[in-house]
Amino acid sequence: MTKLIIQIPCFNEGANLEKTLTDLPQNIDGIDETEILVINDGSTDDSAQIAEKCGASVINIKQNKGLANAFRTGLQECLNRNADIIVNTDADNQYKASDIQKLIKPILNSEADMVIGARDILAIKEFSPLKKFFQKIGSAFLRLLSSTKVEDAPSGFRAFSKEAAIRLNVFDNYTYTMETLVQAGAKGLKVISVPIGVNPQTRKSKLVKNIFDYILKSVKTTVRMFIVYRPFRFFALLSLISGLLGSILVFRFLYYYFNGNGNGHIQSLIFSAVFLISGIQLLIVAVIGDLLSINRKLLEDIQIRIRKIELDGRK
Repeated sequence: MTKLIIQIPCFNEGANLEKTLTDLPQNIDGIDETEILVINDGSTDDSAQIAEKCGASVINIKQNKGLANAFRTGLQECLNRNADIIVNTDADNQYKASDIQKLIKPILNSEADMVIGARDILAIKEFSPLKKFFQKIGSAFLRLLSSTKVEDAPSGFRAFSKEAAIRLNVFDNYTYTMETLVQAGAKGLKVISVPIGVNPQTRKSKLVKNIFDYILKSVKTTVRMFIVYRPFRFFALLSLISGLLGSILVFRFLYYYFNGNGNGHIQSLIFSAVFLISGIQLLIVAVIGDLLSINRKLLEDIQIRIRKIELDGRK
């Protein structure tokens, strides 16, 4: 039997939650059992009551701790409930619930571990041209860093296999979308995108105060995860840049020196020494980071085994 759990992080969505829940498909090909799990992230309205009235299970978080924490809590609870596939969607009914079939099909066919619902960003009327531009640039940046082929990196409409859910860890307190992609690429999980539809916008984003704040926080999260999972590449790149700058300044000094104009250009040697020494230090940090990364992988292997033992014990 294949069990699907649809998890919905929720914070004060009383106006939209009932529509979101009633739109969810009742019968899905390849699924024997479907469960709806609402993670009530400290809502002060009637969201929890609406969820229960619609037949969903509710996990209550007493105080609002943010989307990433709600996602992390839901993922663990879905595993505890023996989910084979987990779908995450938003409580504001942003995504077409009928496209859940598209999301889970690659996992059912063993073609993917993680599936991202890709919106047609350019066709979303509520998005400003500036937001559309940054969404496209951001997704391209994530593709480069995560070594995955995602079309819509910020999309929260996602499906996870049980194995992927066990292997992923969410550390950030802001959002899980970028972090899980970088992790998936680093851990060798197969990630694909499928086109999905969206419903008309019902409210402004609670996560995005303004586009520049969102970009700043997203870049911070992405770079942090890249350092954690690709430390050698990150610090080796900085080392290379620093070394190149130092070398350019050395050649600059030598050029003037052999042309009889060395006087007054000694500052080039001083700065080149600073850059070259920094490059060597960054290279050492890259090697140390790589060794720590190996240790982290060993610890994660132990964590995965423990999780699987715990989940087997709950069956």
